[in-house]
Amino acid sequence: MIQTIRNAWKIPELRKKILFTIFALLIFRLGSAVPVPYINTDALGEYLTSRSGTIFDLINAMSGSAFSMATVFALSIQPYINSSIIIQLLTVAIPALERLAKEGGEEGKKKIAAITRYTTVAIALLQGFGYYSMIKYYGLLNAGELPGLWVGIVIVLSFTAGSAFLMWLGEQITEFGIGNGISVILFAGIISRVPQAAITLYTGVRNSITGVTDAGLVVLPWWAAILVVVGMLALVVFIVFVSNAERRIPVQYAKRVVGRKMYGGQSTHIPMKVNMSGVMPVIFAQSIASLPATIGAFIPSSGTEGTFWYNVLKVFDSSGLFYSVVYFLLIVGFSYFYAGMSFNPVEVANNLKKNGGFIPGFRPGKPTADFITKVLNKITMFGALYLAVIALAPIVTANLIGFQSLAIGGTSVIIVVGVALETVKALEAQMLMRHYKGFLE
Repeated sequence: MIQTIRNAWKIPELRKKILFTIFALLIFRLGSAVPVPYINTDALGEYLTSRSGTIFDLINAMSGSAFSMATVFALSIQPYINSSIIIQLLTVAIPALERLAKEGGEEGKKKIAAITRYTTVAIALLQGFGYYSMIKYYGLLNAGELPGLWVGIVIVLSFTAGSAFLMWLGEQITEFGIGNGISVILFAGIISRVPQAAITLYTGVRNSITGVTDAGLVVLPWWAAILVVVGMLALVVFIVFVSNAERRIPVQYAKRVVGRKMYGGQSTHIPMKVNMSGVMPVIFAQSIASLPATIGAFIPSSGTEGTFWYNVLKVFDSSGLFYSVVYFLLIVGFSYFYAGMSFNPVEVANNLKKNGGFIPGFRPGKPTADFITKVLNKITMFGALYLAVIALAPIVTANLIGFQSLAIGGTSVIIVVGVALETVKALEAQMLMRHYKGFLE
C-alpha cells in the first residue's frame, strides 16, 4: 500500500489528485470542529455518553464524533447513505426506476443521481429536525431569550446544509480526487477517532500500573491492552483476506462460425465475492437492534428503575447476551436479503444462454440458475457468519476484559479496511492505465 502511494506520487497527474483529496478531507475535518450555534455541547456530550447502545453510537462513529459535538457536519453523510439505499431498493421495486437505471444509459444515471440528491436533502431535513427536537426536549439549548422558531430554523438548516455540502464534497473527490468520495469521507471520519482510542488505551494501562481505583477513571490491565491490540491486528488481516476472497464459477463458451471467422470457444469464470453484501447488513442490523434503546432515549421514565422502558433497555443492553443474539440473527437475515437484491442468478443464467455460454456439467437455463443460486446461498452464509464474527468480536472482547468504553465497532473496522483496499486498487488502476497509455504513445 505504501509502495503504491509512493509510485502514484511520482506521477504529476496522480499527485494532483492525491493533494486534492487531502485538501478536501482537511475541509471536512475543519467543518467537523465548527459547532452549530445555540446548543450546549458539553451537556449534549454527557447525555449521549449516558445513552450508549443506541443508534446515536453508530451515527457518532460515522461522523468522527461530530454528532456528539453538534457541529455543522454532525449528520455527516448518513443522509446520503440512507438515500442511496432507499433509491437502490426502489429501483428494484418500481419498474419505471428500473428501466431508467438499466436502459437510460448515461442520462438515466444522471437522473437517478439527481433523485438521490433531492432525497438526501429531504432526509437531512428530517434527521436535523429530529436532532433539534431531542436537544430541545432535554433542555440542551443555550439560546437565551431568542425566539424558539428562529433557533430551530438555524439549527435544522445548519445540519442540513452541512450534510448537503459533504455530499457535494464527496462527488468532487470522486471526480477530481482518488477513490469514491463518499467512502473516503466516511473513512476519514472513523479514522479521526483512532487517536482518542489510543489515548484511552494508554490512560487505562497507566492507571492500572499506578494503582488508580477511582470509578470515574479508565483502568485497564496491561495484558488486556495487549489482547486488544493483537485482536485488532488479527481482525484487520482477517477482513483483508475475506474482502479479496471470491468463488469463481467456470464458464465455457461454445464455438460458432460467423462468415469466415470463428468466435467463442474460450473459457472464463463468474467471480462471486464471498462478502457480496459489504457492510450494509451490519449497518441495518445495528440500526434495528438498537431501536428499542433509541426509543427509550426519548422517554423520561426509561431512567427510573422498575418501569417498562427501564426493563426493555436492560434486556436490549448492547453488551448483553439477548442483544448479541438478536444482532447475530439480523446480520444473517440482512446478508441474504442484500445478496438477493444485488445478484440475480436467473438473470446471470439468461445472459449466459444468450451469449452461448454454459457452466460445464449443467444445462443452460433453469439448471444453471439453480446451481448459481446454490453457490450463492453457500457463500452468503459464510459471508454472513464473517460479518457476525466481526461485529460481535468487540462486544465479546469488552465483556472478557471488563472494559466497555474500549469497544471499537466492527462496522467501523470493516469500513476502514474496505475503503483502504478500494482506494489502493483505484490508484493501481490509474497507474496501470497511464502505463499502457505511455507505452502506446
